[in-house]
Amino acid sequence: MSDDARWLAAAAALAARARPLSRPNPGVGAIIVRHGIVVARGWTQAGGRPHAEAVALADAADAARGATLYVTLEPCAHPSIRGPACADLVSASGLARVVVGCLDPDPRTSGAGIARIRKAGIAVDVLASEPCMRSLAGYLATKRLGRPEITLKLALSLDGCIALASGESQWITGAQARAHTHAMRARADAILVGGGTFRADLPRLDVRLPGLEQRSPQRWVLTHGTAPEGWHALPSPEAVAKMDGVLHLFVEGGAKAATAFLAAGLVDRLLIYRAPVLLGGRPALGDFGLAGLAQAHGKWRLAERRVLGSDTLEVYDARNPTES
Repeated sequence: MSDDARWLAAAAALAARARPLSRPNPGVGAIIVRHGIVVARGWTQAGGRPHAEAVALADAADAARGATLYVTLEPCAHPSIRGPACADLVSASGLARVVVGCLDPDPRTSGAGIARIRKAGIAVDVLASEPCMRSLAGYLATKRLGRPEITLKLALSLDGCIALASGESQWITGAQARAHTHAMRARADAILVGGGTFRADLPRLDVRLPGLEQRSPQRWVLTHGTAPEGWHALPSPEAVAKMDGVLHLFVEGGAKAATAFLAAGLVDRLLIYRAPVLLGGRPALGDFGLAGLAQAHGKWRLAERRVLGSDTLEVYDARNPTES
């Protein structure tokens, strides 16, 4: 991996700090490097402003002169009443070089940000950085597909079943896997469960990790009926296109909801937590089943596998149709 690729990956990791509080803007990460040393960092702030580049340049001050800016997304070029365009800030910064991890698909900026910076005499390189595009998956999905990035979480026994009831007594995964799930919730704008999940004891679906409680996502339910107080109703998986301001959707509860989103081809990422237990019940995905996932084997690419206590997590990304 080249130095540029490593710095962009570091900027992508930094961008994770912005999610989901930066909505409706994407979480962007920026790092300013001079002579191999980081002189400033920035990420998109709550509410979407200031942008990552503005934060990093303000932090760097005069140290930005002659340095290189690594930024996950092309600096914006369109005017806003909330602040100057980042392309203008970069152009006036004295930077020697800018390395961009992903072009902005927004037609107001696409290519224009880079052109403006180059016009100011600053070298610009664009790399197709997978970590940067992964960090921007929600934003890219809304711009290219007209819907959020959708992650489906499944907690399964070894025989492919899920617990039949909610509550601590029905957990099949251990504490480490559950903590990881809460960390994933904290990165989502909205979390969705199926209507069959609802009983008198409504699931909390919040984030219960110290310091991250304020990142609890909006709560949605897949139903043709009325959502309970404090919840939002989604009549069908296809209706995700109307979820305003939601870049990242976390589908967590209910076999019917999981099956519906998979059958509709609307799942971008799978999180499968496997617990070392046998339940002997109905398969988690009903008639679709794990066999349905197996039949779609070519669609999925294993992105990560890790051990969480006694459980195992497998993360699969939907394979781009153009991939071999």
